Formats: sequence, C-alpha cells, structure tokens
Amino acid sequence: MAKKDYYEVLGINKDADEREIKKAYKRLAMKYHPDKNQDNKAEAEEKFKEVKEAYEILNDPEKKAAYDQYGHAAFEQGNAGAGARGYSGGSFDDIFSQFNGGSFDDIFSQFGGRGRAQAAATRGNDLQYTISLSLEEAATGVTKQIKVPTWTTCDVCHGQGTKKASDIETCTLCHGSGVVQMQQGFFAVQQECPTCHGRGKIIKNPCPKCHGEGRVQKTKTLSVTIPAGVDTGNRIRLSGEGEAGRNGAPAGDLYVQVQVKPNPIFERDGVNLHCEIPINIAIAALGGEVEVPTLSGKVSLKIPSETQTGKTFRLRGKGIKSLRGGTMGDLYCHALVETPVNLTSKQKQLLKELGESLSADKNAKHSPKQKSFLDKMKKFFG
Repeated sequence: MAKKDYYEVLGINKDADEREIKKAYKRLAMKYHPDKNQDNKAEAEEKFKEVKEAYEILNDPEKKAAYDQYGHAAFEQGNAGAGARGYSGGSFDDIFSQFNGGSFDDIFSQFGGRGRAQAAATRGNDLQYTISLSLEEAATGVTKQIKVPTWTTCDVCHGQGTKKASDIETCTLCHGSGVVQMQQGFFAVQQECPTCHGRGKIIKNPCPKCHGEGRVQKTKTLSVTIPAGVDTGNRIRLSGEGEAGRNGAPAGDLYVQVQVKPNPIFERDGVNLHCEIPINIAIAALGGEVEVPTLSGKVSLKIPSETQTGKTFRLRGKGIKSLRGGTMGDLYCHALVETPVNLTSKQKQLLKELGESLSADKNAKHSPKQKSFLDKMKKFFG
C-alpha cells in the first residue's frame, strides 16, 4: 500500500518551518497516543507510528531535502541517492524524549496530565476544626483552648527519621528519585519505588519513637483567639498548625471553622439583633415601661399608649460589632401584645365591663384594625 504524503500526515504545508513541524507533531502525537485511545487502541498505534515516521523525516534537514526531491523512494533500501537512513522505529517514550529528555509522563504533566512521582519533601495536610460559640462569645470575642489530633514533627529526630544524618543513604534502586520505571509493552510506566516507598532514601537505623517516619501522631492543645463579630461560616487560619510535613517539609495550616449556636432570646441578622417583647394589654393600651434584654445587660424601654402587636422599637448600638470594623449594629424589639390567661372572677368581671363599655360607645374608634377589617369585608361581599 502506498504511503501517505508526510506533509499531509502532519497537516502542514511544504514550506512549514521547524517550529511548525514540531508543533504539528506534538499535537498529533498526543491525539493518537494509545493511552488516550483505549477504545480504539490498534488503530491509534498505527496512526501514532505514521505521525512519528513523518516527523523523523521532516524534522531532519538532510532527510527532508531528500524527501522533497525523491519522495518516499529516497528511503527505499539500496537507493544511493537517499543520503539518509529511513525511519528507525523505537518506543513511544523515545518520541517524547526528543522534546524534554523525559517520558510520556513528563510531557503530559505539562498539559494537566499525569506528573512524575515526587520523592522530594511533601508539605503537611491542612486540617479543619469546627468550634461552637455562644452568641455572646461571637459578639464580644473570646480566647478558646482546643485539642486537635494530628501528625507532629518527631521531637527525637526532628523530622529526619533517625538521630544521625550518617544513617541516611540514597536508595540504590531509584537513585534518590523515589520512582522506578517499568517497561510494559509499548509503554514505560513510572511508579513509586518499592524499596524506599517514594522517599528516595533509606534509613539504616530508624528513630525508635517515629520508626523512621519523621513525625508522630499526637493531640495538641492550641489557644485560639476569636475576634469580636464572627458569625457561622467564618474561618480563622492558624498557619503551620496543620499536619507536619514529610522529609522536613513545612506543616500544613489549621482552619478553625466558626459555628454560632442558636440563642433563646435573640435572632441574628448580620450585625443586627431581633427579639420579641411580650407586653400585657394594660401597658399596650395605656403606655408604660418594660425591661428588655441586650447583650450588655437589661435596659428600660418606653412603650407608648395604643401599641399594637408587631410594632418595632429600635435600640441603636445594641447589636453586634462588625468583624471588619465600623459602627455597632442595632437591636430591634418587636412588640407582642398578650391576651391575659388564668383570670380571677374579679378580673373577668372587669374585662366584661370594659368590653361592654367599648361596644356601647358607637362613635369611638377603639379597634382601628377591626373597623378596617370590617370595611374590607363589606367591599368584598359587595
């Protein structure tokens, strides 16, 4: 079967320069690599080899000149005019080594794919701790002691895994890289070194406390300062208080997640607070004073006469301080006029007389909401 034109294989013009040739080749090599075409592997391998053959010819100035003059005949066996040897084959990893001296893993790591296993020091994991606070603690700020189970640097070997540095040797199998390369058919696969478990080194005399790990599990007690104004969902970062790193790497961070518990009196809305204030009918009708709670203590609230349920009273500066600074929030007190219960005979008689008196006065507007409601009913029923 006749071979395809090498320029057509790479999808380039005959006047393409070296950069365009390499760019086209890299794109097609990634497209047809068998690892990327598991559903149609055999066809992909053929395409892959075809692309590689075209690249090896066109990327070599001498071979390219011969191909431009004689075509595929320039590389047929026994053709003295070729001036160059033909396609040499080779493994898939050989192709990518032309670009960066690495393997399939290396080049694809540049495009968001798999990367080379790291034997270097590894930063410790970040941790999260949820702390529950009362509304008062969140509003005023507080210092809390918390206990966090985590990995900490071994205090005997100081993270080295052994007391003496001379007891640490470079792994002879992976030569300190932490990975070994295994040939599987067409592919060269990298995996963690089974001898040093990815560390790249061997410890002859492991530390008796951490057994060569360089870190130990421990519950540590930390003091956390909670600023005034925090709310549920806020996080406080404690740098370096997460898990200890491996092989001398820095520790991760600890994130303290704030959870504010519900309050039996106040409902929070950002920096403002809301609460309901029960008022008996006598004070609601005649006016008076009632005590209301705030986060800083009780205060007296003046209730005007003829107060109805739902009326809101605003106490400035009795809310919560903003976490980002600025003025204090406010406290909104919502009146709740109570119907009296458990009345004595005398109290019932007094209320009965009051009700009769109110009903007898036809011209007085003692129940403004009732009158408005009755007017709406009349309109509704025509």
